[in-house]
Formats: sequence, structure tokens, C-alpha cells
Amino acid sequence: MKLQSFSHSQQKMLFLGGITVIYLAIVAWLDFLQGPPYWDEVNFWKSSLTFSDSLLPTLSDLREYHSLNTPLPFMMFGFLEYLFGQGMVAGRLLNLMLSLVIVAIIGWPSKQKGGRAIVCLIGLFLCPYFLFLSGRLYTEMIACTWVLLGFVAYVRDRHWLSGLAFVLAIASRQYMLAFPMAIATYEFLAIAHQYRQGQPVGSLQHQRWLAPALASLTILGWIALFDGLAPASAIVSHAPEVQKSTLSLTPGGAINFLGFVGVYIVIPEWLLFRPTNPLQSLRNNQKKWLLIAAGLLVFCLIFPPLETPYGNMGKVADFLPFYGLTLAMYYGLALLTCLRFAKPDLLFWIVTFNALIMMKAIPWDRYVLPLVVVFWYLKSIHYPKTQPAAAPLPTDNEIRMA
Repeated sequence: MKLQSFSHSQQKMLFLGGITVIYLAIVAWLDFLQGPPYWDEVNFWKSSLTFSDSLLPTLSDLREYHSLNTPLPFMMFGFLEYLFGQGMVAGRLLNLMLSLVIVAIIGWPSKQKGGRAIVCLIGLFLCPYFLFLSGRLYTEMIACTWVLLGFVAYVRDRHWLSGLAFVLAIASRQYMLAFPMAIATYEFLAIAHQYRQGQPVGSLQHQRWLAPALASLTILGWIALFDGLAPASAIVSHAPEVQKSTLSLTPGGAINFLGFVGVYIVIPEWLLFRPTNPLQSLRNNQKKWLLIAAGLLVFCLIFPPLETPYGNMGKVADFLPFYGLTLAMYYGLALLTCLRFAKPDLLFWIVTFNALIMMKAIPWDRYVLPLVVVFWYLKSIHYPKTQPAAAPLPTDNEIRMA
């Protein structure tokens, strides 16, 4: 039975009942958030204690905490420790609450979204890292929350507020930079198209690309503060080789990431929102898709995906008897992603910039989580319904006349 067949009140009851059961199970599974530290929680807690001595961090604190991550999550965890002295429990509880905020934004069955919202929430839960990290002292949930709030403000045309949220997202994890860069590029190209078409462009429209562009530039402040991509002590002891040199890149990491998107976004979307006529779509786009497949194959042969011991996909690759099968697996999954996001819309740019930034990171499928959150949010509100270039925004004079 389709969720759309339930009444609005029934959908709300289904949402509340399901989320209550799931999150009570998470809390019980994690020993009511008091379990021993798990893996990265050890180092993340040490970094958090750097900021637990006072309400305001010193410049030395910001430069010398021992983690590759930008410091806002550690500052928040340290602030909670300064106030309450409850150890990791307070930070874990914060992440659990932020997880619920994300769930409510995406999955609440409002009258506009209806049962579609719950289906998108199921898609979010199909990425195992979301619930797995919801009650642990990791940095992803804080970064995902700021990114999601940035998109909530963006789709509501609150562009400076959106930019502020992206500033805080970058302060939470460096690779959140991909999201404001994607919006800035998409909106700038849309306005450039309007100029080429001779259509009037008001100054207020420039906020759509200027706000995320300025937010993106804040990464330069962190680089200047660290004199690198992260604190020097963390770079020496924890960073992969590609991050120890400013100009180093591993292009094969982009193939890994596109494969992760295929597993955690493209396949779940196909299962939950079955296309009406896939064969017709194949016939209509045959030449374009063949070119994409050939181009991606050449790229994979020149820059093969990286072998990685991290994450669920790394474990799957370990089961394969030889590297050729690993290459074929990543190529097939990456091809699904490229075909799904071949249209140069906002999602295309979001995936592109994330893949580019992953050339500078460890190939870990956990890093796809922010993109998963953003995708299912945009899917839940059916955004974008129209493209800016096809439907020009009002000029300043039109706004004042209205």
C-alpha cells in the first residue's frame, strides 16, 4: 500500500510512531549514550577537551587542537563539558537531537509533501551512517545540520542567512565547502544566461550567488589560521599523503566517491521512486549516455579508483578476489551516478564539487553522508521545480511594484 493512500493524520502518526521506536532503539543500543568511546570518538574527545577550559577559545586552542577537522564541533562539545561536566554523554545527546532535527525537516509529512516525505526519510535511513552516527561523538551530524539549514534558507530565498549557515558548516568540516560552491556556480551561470538572453537582472538576484560565494571564501581564513589545511600537529600524525601537500590530488578518489553516491543515493532513489518508463529514457538519451560511459571508462583507466580499508564499500571490495572486479564495481556504480546527474542542474553541481573535493580526501563512504542529507531534503520538497534560467527571477523594480 502506498503511503499516499494514508490520510494526513495517519501519516503523522506513522512518522511519530516509527521515529520513536527507532530512536529509543538507538539510545538503548548505545547504553543510553554512556557506552565506551568508539574508534574516532577517542581523538574527537581529546580535541573537545582542548576547548573545555573556558567559554571562549584562545588563538592557541584554535591552532593546536589535535584533529584534521575544523574546530566548531569540538568547540561545541567542549562548551557542553565546561557547562555540565558530563563527559561524552552531553555531546552524544547533542548529536542525537540534531539527528532528530534533520529527520523532522526531511520526513515530517506536511500537507505540501505528504507521504513523499516519509519515503525520502526511508531513503535517508538506507544510508547506514546516518543512524550509526546519530548518537556518537562524531562531527558529521553538526556539519550536516548546518548544511541542511543552509539549503532550507536557500530554497526560501534567505540567501544571506543561508550563507551564514554554510560558513558554520565549513567551520564544522572543511569539505562542506562543496555545497556553497555548487550553489554559487549554479546561480552565477543562471544569471550569466539571463544576461546573454538580454533579460533584466536585479541586484537582489546577485545575492543568490554572492552569498554562497562569500561563504566559500571563509575556507581561506581557516587555511591562513592553520597555515595549511588543518592544524600542523594533526597533519603530521593523521593526514593522508594527499593532504600533506597543498597541490597534491588523487583523481581516482572521485571515482570512489561517485561509486558511493551510486550505492547510497542513486540505487535507493530508483527503488523508492521507480521511473515510469526507463526504456524510453534510454532511447531518448542513448548517444549522450554512451558518450558519458566512454568518457568515464577512459577516466577510470587513467585514474583508477583507490583501494581503501575504510567503510562498508572498502569491506565489499576486500571480498572481491582481484582488483579488476573492484574496478568494474566502482565503474558501474559511478556510471549510474553520472547518468542520474547528467543534467546540469543544481544537483549536478553539488555532486560535481563533492567529487572534486574528494580528490583531496581519504576514499571513505562515510563522507557521502552530507550529500545524502541534502539530496533527500531536496527530493522531499520536489526541488528544483523550475530552473532559474527558464523562469527568470523578478527584478528590483518588479519587486518594489509588487
